[in-house]
Amino acid sequence: MTSEFDLIARCFARPAPDGMLGVGDDCALFAVPHGKHVATSTDLLLAGRHFFPDVDPYALGHKSLAVNLSDLAAMGAQPIGCLLGLALPNVDLPWVEAFARGFHALCDTHGCPLIGGDTTRAADGHVAISVTVFGAVDAQRALKRSGARVGDDVWVSGTLGAADAAYRLLSGQWARDDALLAACRPALERPEPQVALGMGLAGIAHAAIDISDGLLQDLGHILAASQVGATLQEADLPVDDALAALPAAQARGCVLGGGDVYQLCVTADPADRDRIIQSARSIGVRITRVGTIVSQRGLRVLDTAGQPIGDLPGGFDHFAST
Repeated sequence: MTSEFDLIARCFARPAPDGMLGVGDDCALFAVPHGKHVATSTDLLLAGRHFFPDVDPYALGHKSLAVNLSDLAAMGAQPIGCLLGLALPNVDLPWVEAFARGFHALCDTHGCPLIGGDTTRAADGHVAISVTVFGAVDAQRALKRSGARVGDDVWVSGTLGAADAAYRLLSGQWARDDALLAACRPALERPEPQVALGMGLAGIAHAAIDISDGLLQDLGHILAASQVGATLQEADLPVDDALAALPAAQARGCVLGGGDVYQLCVTADPADRDRIIQSARSIGVRITRVGTIVSQRGLRVLDTAGQPIGDLPGGFDHFAST
């Protein structure tokens, strides 16, 4: 039978990069580049709440780290390392090995080695995953929610809506549509954190947030922290191509309220439009200007006729959503 320590050694232990003390001691040790601050974030993923039982374990390993790296991206921080906590109902070695491969692959992509963590048996029979990431950022250039200014452009990276559509299909909220699910599921289970974009926009953008709970809700956090409002143009929103066949109202709900996007929403001076576009283009990332920061509090979305859209969708809330 595979022990806890065998599992760690087989699936998760790797030599630490030079200058680090990683898996195998009571604590990990790492240095922060001179003049930088530590940026850190933790996310918890629970079976049945954040992922479905039939999820591919490689994809789950990828997403477990991706959602945390997305937080570093939103601060403009460079990844340093991460910790992993994993609760399992039993040791399914092929499953754990696939999970570890997906996790380590994204670690390697973003230079964010696994330097410690813990494993335990899940008493309730469900998988639980906790990841903590550490990054380094110049405090004067860090992207925060509180920096938006009246007159700023509002930008969104990537596309919106596909992850929410996949969630609704998998959860049974929508009727089965295998073609739509195949097109949308990768967005839900294999999000790509925009780390390079966040680092490139540090010192250019005024405010930023990653879109985890829906564009309107997450942009709303920027507006509250910055004490401003915003007006968005529905026609400019980067709707994922997979939603083209959906009724307009259905697609709108996914785009404005759908979570699990892990793209960036940033605000910046209109004078920096070319710099924003070039920063995204240089790394092959799509970025779209979708609105404007205004002095009047609140968030309005205008339709193609320039009229405010009523009954806007809300975002995700762990304690209010069912």
